[in-house]
This record gives sequence, C-alpha cells and structure tokens, in this order.
Amino acid sequence: MPSGSDTTAEAASSGPAEERPDGPRTPAAAPRTDDRGDAAAEAPTPPGGDRPGRWRRLARLARREAWRSVLAAVAGLALGFAFPPFGVWPLSLLSVAALSLLTYGRTARQGAWTGFAFGLPFFVLLLKWLSVIGWDAVIGLSVIESLFLVLMGAGFALVSRLPVPSLWPLWTACLWVAEELARDRVPFGGFPWGRLAFANTGSPFTPLAALGGAPLVTFGVALTGGLLASAALALWRLRGADGGLSARGALPAAGAVVVAAAVTVAGFAVPIPTRADDSVDVAVVQGNVQQAGMDFLGRPMKILNNHVDATLDLARDVKAGRIKKPDLVIWPENSSDLDPFQYREAYARIDEAVKAIGVPVLVGALVDHPTKPGYVFNEGIVWDPEKGPGASYTKQHPVPFGEYVPFREQLSKIITRLQRIPRDFYPGDHTGLLKVGPARLGDVICFEVAYDEIVRDTVNAGARAIVVQTNNATYGRSGQPEQQLVMSRLRAIEHGRPVITAATSGISAVVAPDGTIEQRTKEFTQDVLTARIPLRDGTTLADRVGAAPEWVLAMVGVLSCAAAIMIGRRGRTDKKGQQP
Repeated sequence: MPSGSDTTAEAASSGPAEERPDGPRTPAAAPRTDDRGDAAAEAPTPPGGDRPGRWRRLARLARREAWRSVLAAVAGLALGFAFPPFGVWPLSLLSVAALSLLTYGRTARQGAWTGFAFGLPFFVLLLKWLSVIGWDAVIGLSVIESLFLVLMGAGFALVSRLPVPSLWPLWTACLWVAEELARDRVPFGGFPWGRLAFANTGSPFTPLAALGGAPLVTFGVALTGGLLASAALALWRLRGADGGLSARGALPAAGAVVVAAAVTVAGFAVPIPTRADDSVDVAVVQGNVQQAGMDFLGRPMKILNNHVDATLDLARDVKAGRIKKPDLVIWPENSSDLDPFQYREAYARIDEAVKAIGVPVLVGALVDHPTKPGYVFNEGIVWDPEKGPGASYTKQHPVPFGEYVPFREQLSKIITRLQRIPRDFYPGDHTGLLKVGPARLGDVICFEVAYDEIVRDTVNAGARAIVVQTNNATYGRSGQPEQQLVMSRLRAIEHGRPVITAATSGISAVVAPDGTIEQRTKEFTQDVLTARIPLRDGTTLADRVGAAPEWVLAMVGVLSCAAAIMIGRRGRTDKKGQQP
C-alpha cells in the first residue's frame, strides 16, 4: 500500500504534509514528525523530564515500520530470484516498483531503513555461493553492500517529495545508476555483483547495452519499474477519490504504463552489430579439477595434467580427421597449478601439449613475482609451439580477501581463515590485448568481466574477440558460474564481440556477438568445445561514449536529491517565518 495515499494517519507517519506536493495536508492536531521520522511528543516535555533514549526511539521506529520492512524484505528476495540460477528477470521490474512505493513520501531515515530491509535479504540470496567460505562471509559482505542501498533508499524518499510527480520515476532510476556506480568502485575497487543489468541479459532491455553499456540497461529497468510504481500510486489515489474511477482520472496511470511499455520495447530498435570482418577456429579446453570447494587444487600437477591430457586427446582427434584443426586453443585461469617458470615438470607438460596440437595455446598460470617475494601474478600466457612462452596478460583486478588480503597483518590475527591465502596477487598494469595465432584477443580474467572499464579498455585497444579465463571450482554448483556467464552475454552485446569463456571446471561457453550462448559445458566434466567465431573491428556506441552515460545519469540522481533537500529546508524556513 503506498504511503500517504488517503488517510491522515498514514500521512502523519510519513512526515510533514507541507513537504509532500501531492499528499493531503495533515490536520493541526495530528502528531508531527521530525526529520528522523520519530513521533514527537504531543505535549511539551515537563521541566527536568528526559526525552526517550535512542534505543527506545529505534525500538518504536522498528515496531512502526515492521510491516513495511517485511514487504521490503520480500521485494529484496524477489530481486534475488531475478538473477541466475533462477533467472526470472521480470521480478527485477516488480522489485524496483515495490521499493519505490515503500519509500514514497517517507522521511530520509525511514527510506534508509527500508533500503536496508530490501538490500540485506537480496544480497544474502544473491551471494549464498560464498557459504563455501562461511556464512559469516555471506552476511558480512551482504551487510556492506546493503549500506549502498541504505543511501539509495534515503534518496528515493527525498526525491518523492519533489515537484512534478510525473518525473519521480526518472529521479529514482538515476539514483539506482548512482548506487551501482558507487558500489562498483568502493571499497577495495568495488563489487559489481547484483547490478540490475546482470539480471537482464536475456530480456528486452539487453540491447540497450550496445548504446550505453550495463549502466543504460540498469537505467532502463529501473525507469520501467519506477513507472509501474507511479501507475500503481495513481490508481490507488483514485480509489479514495470522491468521483471514483474515471477515464480522465486514470490518465496519469495509463500514461505511466504506456511510457513503461515504450522503454521496455525500445531495446528491440537497437541494432546489434554482428557482421564478421574475419573468423577463426578455436578450441576451448576444460580439464576439470580434482574436487569442488576451497581445496579444489588437490595434489600438485593434477589440474595441469587434466588440461594437458584433454589437449593431447584433441590433437589425436585432429590427426585422425575427426575434428578440424583449430587456429588456436584456450585454456582457463589456473590451468597450470604450478609456476611453469619455476617448475621444469610443469613447463615440459605444457610444452608437450602445445607441440602436439601445433597451434598457439593461451595458458592460465600463477607466476611468482620476480622481485617481490610472497607475491604472484595471475597470468594468461601465449604459448607458441615453436617459440615457447611469449606475451602475457596479468590480471589487473585481484579479488580482495580472495586473491589478496587488505590489512593482512591486522586482519589475519582476527580472521584466521585469511591465513589460507598465503600469498597476495600482484595487479597488472595494462590491458589484455594479446596476439594468439591469427587473432587479436582481449583477455579478461574471471572476476574482471564484471567491471565495465576493464573489458571496454581491452576492446578499444584493438581486441577483435573477448576471452574470459576463469576458475570457479571453489563455487561449483552454487549458482556463481551461472551469474558470471550472464555477464559474458551482456559484454558480447555491449561490445559487439564474441565472448569465449574458458573455465577449469565449468561453465565454459561460446557466446555470439548478439549474446546467444552457442555452446556450453556442464560443470565438473572434462570437455573440449570447438567453434568458428567471428572477429570484428568495428566498435559500438557504448565503446565510444565509455562511462559518460553512467556519470551523467548518476549526477542527475545526486542533484535531484540535493534539490529535494534544498526545497525541504526552504519550506521549513518559510513555515517558521509565518509563525507569529
């Protein structure tokens, strides 16, 4: 039920009516609320009396907000089901609409609490795959990520009080982009999991990525959800109107629905560039791991031998004429579980496989830092059958608390599990443009596919196809590999490039430039995919405009909040000036 619709009691709990341009005026006798949403005393506090303590106020707020909090939590869970492995993308629209209604007309503090009640269950469901490490990791990261939704919820409440109510969905959509912009960058380089765009990689909104990347997809989804909320709010107001439902009265709701439908189908008008300038035959080797979970590595050389053996089998099939010889072969991240430059046996096994297939192989390996003891590079190495190892790409964005430990000395004493990460990964300093055989490939390693700028910079550097080397063995059969795969689908459309995902244990896949998954493997199986992929030189509009649309939309959202605060302060000042 929208706040502030037709009862003075609900209006009173939602804040001063003078600050709500479209709500009813609160009678003079109604309890007033301060800017924190706490009911003020109806009578002055007697001399020497104490106001209720902070905890009593919070408890009273919690009781008053109980049902709204439950509804927010249900909406947050619904958003979680919009993402893989469930993938019910229409729920993302309904969740945005629900949060918009639950924060409408509220104070900033009430909106902040609603944002937290929405965000915590959402992230717990989305990130349950972290339970492999521990449920405390799931809860801890979910709380941190929910703090961004606290700010967004407060912003939603503020902008709902701005003049011109028909623009309310625009402000909320821009605020959603601003929330994702911040969450994608801080702390420790950000954590982009859970962006609305990643729940909509197979929806009508997906083609918008070719125009403005993932932020524009998020904006389209959030705007549509906000418009649906606006329509619902308009219809609810009609319910209490004296004239009842009428064609004229229903016009605002009908208009919002029409605009929402137009935004939804707009993606069908966006051209997706798929014409190939050239093509290349590739083979993707998924060697598999010994076991799932934190100890997926098993004994040394096991993972490397799996990939070597699968490549030798491929070479025998090529020699027998059962499979066409590929132009290049792609191995996943960590396909060599030992540094081939430190362990001769690892070097020899890789060299054996590469010489057998007779074409360049992109190998994933952990390589010791040459000058910093205790640090390693997470690399993709081009291994030539004649020249041996050559050009390489080092992962630019290691995973905090997964591949390196911030504040290691202090935190390791408190969280002993961090000691299971004995060495920190050292970040690379350049894009993953690599010449592998006849193709210029853009190498992106695992977690990096979630970051707009890393993939975009690689394409703008000249990559004609995108390769995602990944190792999801720790989180196998948890939903995390499916969540990462849909990011590859979005990147394919965003950049008009095929995306080849090579995983140690799955899911490996071949994604066409239009986002179609042409081939994929099962998890925890040894398999080889072979495909002819297009190579493209042209760039999309998203490549050319870069992050500009995201920053513009985010600034509109922030400025709308600033305008709401200024208007609210001006209203309070004018009100004080009118008092005798």
